[in-house]
Amino acid sequence: MTSLDTITIEADDATAAERFYATAFDLGSRVRVRHSDAATSGFRGFTTSLIVAQPSTVTALIDAAVGAGARTITPVKKSMWGYGGVVQAPDGAIWKVATSAKKDTGTPTRDVDQIVLLLAAADVSASKHFYVEHGLKVGRSFGKYVEFAMPTSPVRLGLYGRKALAKDAGISPDGSGSHRLVLGSDAGAFTDPDGFVWEPASS
Repeated sequence: MTSLDTITIEADDATAAERFYATAFDLGSRVRVRHSDAATSGFRGFTTSLIVAQPSTVTALIDAAVGAGARTITPVKKSMWGYGGVVQAPDGAIWKVATSAKKDTGTPTRDVDQIVLLLAAADVSASKHFYVEHGLKVGRSFGKYVEFAMPTSPVRLGLYGRKALAKDAGISPDGSGSHRLVLGSDAGAFTDPDGFVWEPASS
């Protein structure tokens, strides 16, 4: 089964971006950074969610990110589905931190249980077909949302319609240029229909 081992964020200042991620989230080798000066503006077509166990962990991670220089998009708050918030890293990437729990059940931590990368697709059905042809298996699919079955993958993967993904993140869907994102996996090297680049995880 295909495994998405790493995501690489490309930034103007790679050193500053590495410092931010180490301070804000400390996700180890699962999130990498490298330099890029490729033109990009607005929404870059992806969001990354950090799924955690309890509200205090959400608050701790969001506070750490803001303290390290992130911009708050959606302050942490309770909702029908749980508790969460959204920030934009200094490099422009959008990060959502969330839990389905509405109350703390243990000692506060900064542990991340799951990383979920959502890619914006212009045509969700076509992109889903593309990924199935490249060896991924669909776990859930409804409307403009697809979640791939990757139970042991360090990073989970899903597809969402661009406007729907931007709305979920609380930002405008407008954007152009490079995604400034590279996905490292055992699926080989290719570029998907929406321009997202994949490379071997060992690269």
